[in-house]
Amino acid sequence: MSRAVLDDTLLADPRALAAIDTGGVLRSAATAGAQVRSAAHGADEAGVPALRGHRPRALILMRRPGTSGAAATLLTALLGPGCPVPVVVADTVPIWAGPLDVVWAHTADADDAELADGVGRAVRRGVEVVLSVPHDGPVAAAGAGRVRLVEPRIPVPPGLDLPRALAVGLALVSALELLPAALDPALEELADRLDAEAERNQPGNEPFLNPAKALALRLDGHTPLLWGTDAAAAAVAGHGAFALAVHAGVVAHADEIGRAAQAAGLRRALDVAARGHDIFHDPFADDAGEPVAAPPRLVLLATGDDDPGQVTLRRTGRGWPSSDVLHPVEEVPRGTRHAALLRAAVLASRLDVAAVYLGLATRTIAPA
Repeated sequence: MSRAVLDDTLLADPRALAAIDTGGVLRSAATAGAQVRSAAHGADEAGVPALRGHRPRALILMRRPGTSGAAATLLTALLGPGCPVPVVVADTVPIWAGPLDVVWAHTADADDAELADGVGRAVRRGVEVVLSVPHDGPVAAAGAGRVRLVEPRIPVPPGLDLPRALAVGLALVSALELLPAALDPALEELADRLDAEAERNQPGNEPFLNPAKALALRLDGHTPLLWGTDAAAAAVAGHGAFALAVHAGVVAHADEIGRAAQAAGLRRALDVAARGHDIFHDPFADDAGEPVAAPPRLVLLATGDDDPGQVTLRRTGRGWPSSDVLHPVEEVPRGTRHAALLRAAVLASRLDVAAVYLGLATRTIAPA
């Protein structure tokens, strides 16, 4: 079984990229800022701000196939242990959910039967439900006009709707006044940061000016290990692994640095990779011509102000000098209000675009 070979000349040719990207996946990946703005407007129209002053018994974040799991995990990380109400991440609406609780759900699948059943039960019990779903289909119908429905206004391919999911979730937790003041988001600022990231990652920029292209080139031919040095970064790492699977057919490992560093096999593989190979050695074929695993490449993700290397040393007792570090402090400087949120969103967008570039350059993304 041979791996897809990356055509690095394709990444340097915007016209060739456009020709092969017949489904407009790159254009869709650049809509993150626009998705946030449209979701913010949709949340306003759906009456989400009217929940201000409501203190739920519990906030239930639904984890459905697609990007909702990453959004729920990231929201939970941003809310942190100081959140004044319990935050429950669940695959189905809990049987105990009632009128004192709030449920948030996001899906791109309007026909998600399990979610539709859960929404139906929730509204019958008087649960306050905020849905980020298409308006046609069983999920929206299950709300029967008794939910706050935020419809998608910018169509994107599967896997590229995390900005919309996150924006609706942020609008909700902001209305419920659950976020610490330092994180309470201005969604317009979030959208502006994502627009700036899209500008950096546009096809016309060379890899040394395009962080998503540079990341795609670094990950090519490797098994990515995406390890977050903080809770929000770990959530983004999980989304990055999902994006690489969806757009590039790449299997990646994602975890929080403290847990990940306990995997002795991965530590050994990283140490072997760091020692390097003979320049004529093919890492995908042994001497008998049989394929072997792609060598790992460690990518450390960070959203906090602390230096990721120091955090890693403190958490794991060792450094990882051969790792790549994604810590967008130039894009979101230290001291910026709600910097962790903004950095997390920038990193998630960068990983999305890098996965798309990798998928296009290896011809993994199927033509439309």
